[in-house]
Amino acid sequence: MRRLIECVPNFSEGRDSAKVEAIVAAMREVPGVLVLAHESDADHNRSVVTIAGEPDVVLEAAIRGVGKAAELIDLTKQAGVHPRIGAADVVPFVPLEGVTLQDCVALAKLAGAEIWRRYRIPVYFYEAAAQRPDRMNLENIRRGQFEGLRLEVANNPGRAPDIGERALHPTAGATVVGARKFLIAYNILLNTRDVDVAKNIAKAVRFSSGGLRYVKAMGVYLDARNLAQVSMNLTDFEQTPLHRVFEMVKSEAERYGTSIVSSELIGLIPRRALDMAAEHFLQFENFTTSHVLEKRLEEALAAGAAARAGSLAAKVEPFIAAVAQPTAAPAGGSVAALAGTLAAGLGQMVAGISSRSKSQAAYSARLERMLEEFQIVVRDLPDTIDRDAAAYKAVMTARKMPRDTGREQAERDSALQSALQRAVEVPLEIARRSADIFEMLGQLEGMSSPSMLSDVHVGRMMASVAVRGALENVEVNLEKIEDLGFAERARSEARTIAARLNDASVSAGR
Repeated sequence: MRRLIECVPNFSEGRDSAKVEAIVAAMREVPGVLVLAHESDADHNRSVVTIAGEPDVVLEAAIRGVGKAAELIDLTKQAGVHPRIGAADVVPFVPLEGVTLQDCVALAKLAGAEIWRRYRIPVYFYEAAAQRPDRMNLENIRRGQFEGLRLEVANNPGRAPDIGERALHPTAGATVVGARKFLIAYNILLNTRDVDVAKNIAKAVRFSSGGLRYVKAMGVYLDARNLAQVSMNLTDFEQTPLHRVFEMVKSEAERYGTSIVSSELIGLIPRRALDMAAEHFLQFENFTTSHVLEKRLEEALAAGAAARAGSLAAKVEPFIAAVAQPTAAPAGGSVAALAGTLAAGLGQMVAGISSRSKSQAAYSARLERMLEEFQIVVRDLPDTIDRDAAAYKAVMTARKMPRDTGREQAERDSALQSALQRAVEVPLEIARRSADIFEMLGQLEGMSSPSMLSDVHVGRMMASVAVRGALENVEVNLEKIEDLGFAERARSEARTIAARLNDASVSAGR
């Protein structure tokens, strides 16, 4: 039986995209982990990452994420509207398939012990993993935030962590680890600047003050939007569905003479939650999930999935689908990286076959060396597909940072320039390595079997596309770089790479 869990760690950083990328990268390094999503919010100054996979894999990835956050985030210098006590603030484990909630409790206990052992960060347990009834609710643990808890923990036994010494980590604070059912993080933006209205609505909605069961809520003011927001966690959407929460917030907002501007999800949502909302608002009398086109299509496709799973088309479809989405990344840079990787793959195939061919025995030593070089590229270059997409996502995140004050403008400008430089460096690397591939394939043309020349030529075309496509991305991002020295160095290297491509084409007579 397949065993799958989800973990949704929350990190106290939503403005410095480079730090967030480094934290995500630390988790992605664990073989087998699936990074499903990561989102940042500058006003909350918080990032939420969703990972999934086998329990042991997710456990290790979550622990590494905590360690990287402790390395990069200093809570003594961090501020945002979202309450927090830790650099890695909350680390919940959620059962998905073949795993029980109690299994996730055991994982939470293992994670807590390991976080303390590796990083000396004290740990509190919450929700199903709580060791005391008053710690089931996260807000009880987080009362006073980092600053208040830091002062209180040494003198109040009731605030002592469940694991670790009675003192917070000086910059990383403490981490709250738990096990829970699937949670929907759901925010509703109000058409008012009055944060007291948002706080009053949150009080009416949340269960702890007499509102809806399985709803936690707080009212906050968002500088970037200049509006107030009701920020919520829905801990059991089947018992208290999304549409009921929306309707209550809407009703309460009308009582205060305002309305809903929009709502947003943080992280992922089960399809069932959306199905329930559709059924409610449209008042279907015969609705079941079998009426959903995509559901029926999935069932039909599943019948032939096993036979098709081994096809080459099935292996590339996820990437094509990701590129086709109406989002800024992955886009041209990632496609260029794939083109370069495919060119190297063709080179590896031709060099491998030719090195074993008796008719090419005179070149066997050189072919063996080229085979090793192509293998290195095929192994390493695919990483730039994700790195290019992440680099541009960081640019988009930086552009959304608040800039109402001089300090916020400076932080935004710094983060944006750092992200733009990364968005230049990654495609520049793609262009450089693809130019290497182009030249290597030119050398291979004179040593390969005549029957394989068409493969070499296709490889060179792909490598050429990779270089030119990557350099397009370099140039468009350089236009916004303010560091003139960096820009000139990058342009100089781009010109050198382009010249290599032209020179190699001329020398090969193509």
